[in-house]
This record gives sequence, structure tokens and C-alpha cells, in this order.
Amino acid sequence: MQTEPLIKRTVVFVDGQNLYHGAREAFGYSYPNYDIGALAQTLCSVRGWMLLQTRFYTGVPDACDSERWHKFWSAKLLAMSRQGIHTYSRSLRYRNKVVTLPDGRDTSIRTGEEKGIDVRIAIDIIRMAHRREYDVALVFSQDQDLSEVARELRVIAKEQARWIKMSSAYPENLNQGQQRGIDATDWIPISRTCYDACLDSRDYRTCR
Repeated sequence: MQTEPLIKRTVVFVDGQNLYHGAREAFGYSYPNYDIGALAQTLCSVRGWMLLQTRFYTGVPDACDSERWHKFWSAKLLAMSRQGIHTYSRSLRYRNKVVTLPDGRDTSIRTGEEKGIDVRIAIDIIRMAHRREYDVALVFSQDQDLSEVARELRVIAKEQARWIKMSSAYPENLNQGQQRGIDATDWIPISRTCYDACLDSRDYRTCR
């Protein structure tokens, strides 16, 4: 059995869109208003983990698809980078999707989909584990595709004869039943109180 380290070096990996949609459903917020640096530091401090690095990943719409949200994410990502947060973005791909309205009629809406964000997160988690760059991978996501990464970390831990943990954090939705974090990880629900204490003081929707 690997010895659990007294000082747990932690790297935070954030799926920005996954976190936003979770906060929208749980707390009713209409845009990504989190201060991810503050939120990462808060969750680590409560657990006595030493935060080494925060990495943020998101899809961004092209200006021709949504100039407003393109400007929002460009400004927010720049601010994060200036705070020392590592950012990674990919263009959102848009397609027409047929949905059924409450009255039973079908309608077509244009929706943006992320491509490659979960793959990039998975690659970075595994790559940094092989390089022994952390003891805890704290992932802000409920994407079950990442459960395979958690299982791979157990293999790496055995190969390196050391202790590694992967945890998944997500907004706590009290209106739903049993919520699930990523399988094969420790689950960390983010309370409304904790989330609200880590709001971004700047609203990048107003950036020009």
C-alpha cells in the first residue's frame, strides 16, 4: 500500500462549460460568473491540500457565431491568464438540433458543442501524473468519460509505488436526488454558500 503524503500537492483541472451548466442548474445563474482561482483555492484550503496549479479548459464560440460570447470568453480567459491560471480553449462547433417543445411540436435550434475538451483534460491529467507533478488531481466536472482516467491513475500509482488521488467537484443541486461525481473518484459537492463566496467581481458580458 502506498503511503499517503502529509502534504498533498494538488493540481486543479476545470471543465469550464461543465461547471457553468452545473451552476446554472443548481443555483440559477445565467452566465459563468465564477472566480475559478478563488474557488480552487477554497476547496483545497478546506482540505489542507497545497494548490500548485489551476488549469482551465473551455469551448469558445467564434465571433461570427456569437460576438457577445466570443468577447466574454476572450476577456475572461485573458484575466485568468494574468492571474497565473493555465487556460486552454477550442472553438465551439455549431449544428442544428431538433428538440420537442412542451406542446409537442418539434423545432430546430442551433447549439454549440465542445470537441476535444474532455480529451485534452484527460491527456493532461495522465501526462502530469506520469511526471509526478501532483498527488491530487481535483477535477471540476461530472463528465463520466473521465472515470477511465481515474482508473488509469490507479495503475500509475502502482507503477510508481506512490499515493495518487482523483477527486471531482461539482455544484450541489438540492433540487435533485442523488448527484454523481465522476465514477472512481472522491466526490466534492460545492455548496451554494461556497460558490457564492467565490464569484468573479467583474462581469465580462459588459466588456467592449
